[in-house]
Amino acid sequence: FIFWAIFEQAGTSLNIFADRFTHTHIGGMEVPSSWYQAANPFFVILLAPLFAVLWTKLGDKQPSSPMKFTIGLFSLACAFGVMVPAAKLAIEGRVSPLWLFGLYFLQTVGEMCLSPVGLSTFTKLSPARLVGAMLGIWFLGAAFGNKFAGVLATAFGEGEATHLDRFFGQQSAAVFIIALVFLSLVPWVRRRMGGVR
Repeated sequence: FIFWAIFEQAGTSLNIFADRFTHTHIGGMEVPSSWYQAANPFFVILLAPLFAVLWTKLGDKQPSSPMKFTIGLFSLACAFGVMVPAAKLAIEGRVSPLWLFGLYFLQTVGEMCLSPVGLSTFTKLSPARLVGAMLGIWFLGAAFGNKFAGVLATAFGEGEATHLDRFFGQQSAAVFIIALVFLSLVPWVRRRMGGVR
């Protein structure tokens, strides 16, 4: 829920930042700000096979599912943390699109550690007769996250550059704290998973 509430701001606050505060010329070519939305799908296509190879090669040495969730949250916190200096630079004028690409890259790393892992873990841990219902709960959490993403994005307001560093910083700090809580709970959760990785 929390992950998606931050992640899904790609279509709201991050898109407004791309439109109002990011250079729209790359290599002398005019790039509509909406095109930056393609960064996440691009990184998914790029990173998904790499993560599949990584987890396969690590085998039993790979992080547990709860630890992967925690890594995903830390990556998301870092993604929004990247936008704090970008927001400060935006006070002076439009910033490089590399800031957004960095954010989307880190968000996608977080997504790779959380989304497919969550689906797999829910499937493995659910009683056979309840797998469909439990996956429905997983997607319901994502839906609530999408709704909350819109609520959080209202704090972006009219996009006054002087307040944007606080907007990104507060959300980065909140996710970082939640990630620390998850990290502290990893051993307890692993014990309760009964050997399921």
